[in-house]
Amino acid sequence: MRTLNLTLHEAIEICKTLAHEHRMEILKILTGGPENVNELSEKLNIPFSSAAVNVKKLEESGLIATQMIPGRGSQKINTKLYDRIIINLEEPKTRNEDVVIIEMPIGEYVNCEVEPSCGLLGDQEIIHILDDPRSFYEPERKNAQLIWFRSGFVEYHFPNRIPYGVSIDELSFSVELCSEAPYHKLDWPSDITCWINGIEVGCWTSPGDLGGERGFLTPSWWESHNTQFGFLKKWKVNLEGSFIDGMRISDFTIEDLKLLDKPYISLKLGVKKDAYNVGGINLFGSKFGNYEQDLLMKIEYSPS
Repeated sequence: MRTLNLTLHEAIEICKTLAHEHRMEILKILTGGPENVNELSEKLNIPFSSAAVNVKKLEESGLIATQMIPGRGSQKINTKLYDRIIINLEEPKTRNEDVVIIEMPIGEYVNCEVEPSCGLLGDQEIIHILDDPRSFYEPERKNAQLIWFRSGFVEYHFPNRIPYGVSIDELSFSVELCSEAPYHKLDWPSDITCWINGIEVGCWTSPGDLGGERGFLTPSWWESHNTQFGFLKKWKVNLEGSFIDGMRISDFTIEDLKLLDKPYISLKLGVKKDAYNVGGINLFGSKFGNYEQDLLMKIEYSPS
């Protein structure tokens, strides 16, 4: 049985998605096997457009997968990813001395390579010039609350505070992000890759660039037809492998990262030029978007 385990915080968006009768019915139907949107529309007795909107919402939340199947013309087939969802109301109890948590402002990158469209915003104004990669080297970049570019990367060095002589159990990074389209576009996929200490631990495909309605934290001077907010995503590496939001993405383990070899821990986020979906990236700081956090790193360890 495929199980999705969530903390109470992680379950917020999933619960919002499931709080709709048609989406619950779609999951029930997909329990019997894959279906396309036409079939779901007929079984639910709702218009095709309504079925497509609900399928997209389930796909964005990671509850179903959509795959293009060749045949008499290509068709999209929808498949349920999980048989059970468990929400842990109590957070795992971890002793404070066994955890390292560091929050890094999104403007504190140490290296970057970006291509237009690109730009940086503070919470009160545009930083230097839009669509000019030279802006990414301005001293004011450290005040950035929104960063975007079409392809390339930004790299951060987190201080390495792991005590010597311990066993490292898990490393995770979380950040709010989405694709980058002109103004905004909900259907604009982008393959966003995460590297930790030079190792490509996994890629997440953002479904689009979110706008049209104001983000909870987005300043009023940034108009709503522009990018407003993103998805809160979590990359995690432990002794079993690498994961995005609890879904396994690669076999790289915490030991492969060699975290004690350097005085810092490197995180790179970006979009490869040769990615299948080169749809850019938006990174949100703690004063922009829907989540009041910057780049958050968490390391769990135990005595050897």
